[in-house]
Amino acid sequence: MKIILDAMGGDNAPLEVIKGAVMAAAEYDAVIVLVGQTETIKQCASENGLKIEPEGDGPRKIEIVEAPDIITMEDPALSVRTKRESSMAVGLHLLKDGGGDAFVSAGNTGALYAGASLIVGRIKGFRKAAIATVMPFTDPTLLIDSGANVSVSAENLLQFAHMGSVYMENVLGVQSPRVGLLNNGTEPHKGTDMMIEAHKLISSDPQINFIGNVEAKTVPSGGCDVLVTDGFTGNIFLKLTEGLGSLLFGRIKAMYKKNALTKLSAAMVMKDMKAMKKEFDASEYGGAPILGISKPVIKTHGSSDALEVKNAVRQAISYVNSGVIMRLAESVGAASPAQPAAPQPAAPQPEDKQ
Repeated sequence: MKIILDAMGGDNAPLEVIKGAVMAAAEYDAVIVLVGQTETIKQCASENGLKIEPEGDGPRKIEIVEAPDIITMEDPALSVRTKRESSMAVGLHLLKDGGGDAFVSAGNTGALYAGASLIVGRIKGFRKAAIATVMPFTDPTLLIDSGANVSVSAENLLQFAHMGSVYMENVLGVQSPRVGLLNNGTEPHKGTDMMIEAHKLISSDPQINFIGNVEAKTVPSGGCDVLVTDGFTGNIFLKLTEGLGSLLFGRIKAMYKKNALTKLSAAMVMKDMKAMKKEFDASEYGGAPILGISKPVIKTHGSSDALEVKNAVRQAISYVNSGVIMRLAESVGAASPAQPAAPQPAAPQPEDKQ
């Protein structure tokens, strides 16, 4: 298996991407393909004592594919068209042409979403792809869409419900996942006309274990397994949750540093605190798949470190092995993955570091 990494994408590229690639190559049975500026990658690896070349006649676990250009976080979404020699565009073309089994990038979210849709193509039958983020709540909850589509239709939300259900069941092993529609009330008549129509469509689909509208306050305590919404609302929900998590852990840390007695009590619960922090660390899941694309594409945080890159490779391997692509195609009555999509307007903002 080959996993393609965008070596130049993200705030900490290429160093953290290379570190993650080395970790993944050592731990997983996969070849890692680093796409980017060859000399920059080799120099960075050498300066930091990272071995990306095989010793002797050993198997090559890390390969490099040249891509001289870079898509920055400030570039527009359709820069995948103008910067065809960028690491992101080259990597996506490599995936499309069979040069790898999955693509992972910490780069510009809007460009990655547009590139995945235009270059790799959507699964036949899906009108839009969607970013799916696993939220580390009481039970892992899949938020879909978490930042790709600002504007959606009721039919799009129905398809997102299918995507989330298939992914949770086949990748995370949740049987008959409970699907909830994020809304400002639990009653079927709450929300906009579009949300009311989406409720009707999802509730009438026998393939979906729909539990109805859910309010944001019930989600962290296990309100549903799949939370369906548009990308604008979903990204706000995601960012607010991340911010509140950081705030709470910061307050707890400050509380335990007040005096000698609190510091002593902190030492007694330190092991449990570290375990809880890890449990609520979204980076442990490695990134967010863009569901609805005909081959696996994974988006990691723009600020990803080596551990998150390594975990994204693990997630990509699981995605490939799960057969989710074909099951998604079957869920909309398609016989096989489809052709590249027509151009789409309104991708997420480039500064979004999903």
